[in-house]
Amino acid sequence: MPRPAWLDRALAGVEQADEGFFARFAPPPEGGRRSSVLILFGPAPRGGEDVVLTERAHTLRTQPGDISFPGGKREPSDASDAAAALRETQEEVGIDPATIDVVGELPAIYLAPRKFVVTPVLGWWAQPGSVDRVDPGEVHRAVRAPLADLLDPAARFTVTHPSGYRGPGFDVDGLFVWGFTAGLLSAVLDFGGLTVPWDRSVERSLPVRYQPGGRRDALTQTATEGRA
Repeated sequence: MPRPAWLDRALAGVEQADEGFFARFAPPPEGGRRSSVLILFGPAPRGGEDVVLTERAHTLRTQPGDISFPGGKREPSDASDAAAALRETQEEVGIDPATIDVVGELPAIYLAPRKFVVTPVLGWWAQPGSVDRVDPGEVHRAVRAPLADLLDPAARFTVTHPSGYRGPGFDVDGLFVWGFTAGLLSAVLDFGGLTVPWDRSVERSLPVRYQPGGRRDALTQTATEGRA
């Protein structure tokens, strides 16, 4: 199945956006540890498209149980940021890189607490299959979340945090999607022209399970620093 036109619109929209978009989280001159995530879309069984999301293993030292895109640290053997994202996706959820059409790379984002420079990679999975072959040391579970469910206004809300952070959130298949992942997903859907109006005054506090030991999500700290 050919990739939908809205994916190319999303990439072009990000590239043509004014400098304020993504600029708040641009990497510093000294850079940081390179990593990539894959925002992978494909045809959904019920029509439309879906996106691959993972729930991080609950035993991980950092961000246990958080909802994320497949991805991880770039290795010296990786030819590019996109190659790193494809390799990590295969290792975490078993998707063959040969089945993925790389649409393009979004601007890198700096996650200050861990000094990561993360490149989001847009991908299209024309003939999707199972995502249940996961690395249990990294991933608790993986799902293909239908965009129809993510775009449902009833599934959208504004996440609030005691630090003062406010950002988009999604509730899908029992997953509380927020922070870095929700921000990227919201931006792609916006620039792709898929977003439908939703009530941004509906707020949900960040669940305690995502705040072990007072930990704050990387994007939360980045946003807080940006307001300082």
